[in-house]
Amino acid sequence: MSDYATQIHRCFRCGYCKFPSNFIDFNCPSYKRFKFESYSTGGRLWLLWAWLRNEIEWSEHLSEILFSCVTCRNCVEFCPMKFKEDIVDWIVSIRSVMVEQGKVLPKVSEFLNNIYRDGNPWGFPRNKRDAWVNNKDRYSTNDEYLFFVGCVGSYEPRGQEMAKSFMKLLDTANQSYGILGTDEECDGNEAYMLGEKGLFKELAQKNIEKFEKYKVKKIVTLSPHSFNIMKNKYSGLKNIEIVHYTQLLHDMIQNQKISFSTRKTKVTYHDPCYLGRYNGVYEIPREILENIPGVDLVEMPRNRENSFCCGGGSGNFVYDLLGRSEDSPSIIRVREAYETGAEFLIVTCPSCKMMLDDAIKKEGLEKELFVKDLSEFLLATMKQGIINMGSNI
Repeated sequence: MSDYATQIHRCFRCGYCKFPSNFIDFNCPSYKRFKFESYSTGGRLWLLWAWLRNEIEWSEHLSEILFSCVTCRNCVEFCPMKFKEDIVDWIVSIRSVMVEQGKVLPKVSEFLNNIYRDGNPWGFPRNKRDAWVNNKDRYSTNDEYLFFVGCVGSYEPRGQEMAKSFMKLLDTANQSYGILGTDEECDGNEAYMLGEKGLFKELAQKNIEKFEKYKVKKIVTLSPHSFNIMKNKYSGLKNIEIVHYTQLLHDMIQNQKISFSTRKTKVTYHDPCYLGRYNGVYEIPREILENIPGVDLVEMPRNRENSFCCGGGSGNFVYDLLGRSEDSPSIIRVREAYETGAEFLIVTCPSCKMMLDDAIKKEGLEKELFVKDLSEFLLATMKQGIINMGSNI
């Protein structure tokens, strides 16, 4: 932290961090929500610089400003300065100082305590982690992939539907895989981004030890959050291939293991921050959608590296510091999706699905715009027609 503390003052609040590349709107979720400079990246960093230098005192409001950052990485994408790659690290490191001093919001503290105690951010029982799945074989050395379901896929109903849909596609393609069930641990992405690096290291080590125990060679993750943290921050993870489920689906389609019938509809796609800005996976989900006969993919004005975050990062998909407003990021995003004329808003992240599905309900758009995970949408267009997705598909 000491290294970063001497660098933060280099941000001179030019404001580029608040925008996408075409400057069509504010693209920092917390600034868009609150419209105070202190909630922008530049303003936040200068406040925290003052706190580190004992020029201002800690307060719960200061903590709220810090933890309202959803680490979407828009600021990194569009900062013109050479230090831009350090910006999220600065935020995470200052959070670490507050966590160590016990100076965090009660909601954040509860979120982290639940992960520490129960292995998930809601505090649900560990032995219920695989309650959503019936009789799926546990991973064995004969399986090609370990399917890492993650906390949202294991405990949240909309995440569970994503996991089930992906598994049906794997089964249809005769792809060998297994799950860890109750032996799976939290991936630790949110613990890391919230600054609880001790908890993150513990979770990462537990996961690495289990991967070694089961002799895992390949992992496919449901969540971009899991994909990101394992791929980029699991320093002890060796000789294991990490892929996001969209990448595996793309391979299966290319190898003609999945085929589709014609489905005439219009869709738009929302880029998850941890898949897109953090890992550069923009085109694969789009190529999958464009391969489906009859599907018309229309883009929202903000897409790819310019995409507007749903507001769910850094644990916000649970405690939602940016909610309760017409300017909540998730509400703004579903309005943009609706304005494209699309029937379906396609997502590839369980946290995004939660946030955007809730926003559609708040906006009263349930009969006009439907949030579907890519796996769910693919199942509905397969020639096999193996599931009933409801009246909207």
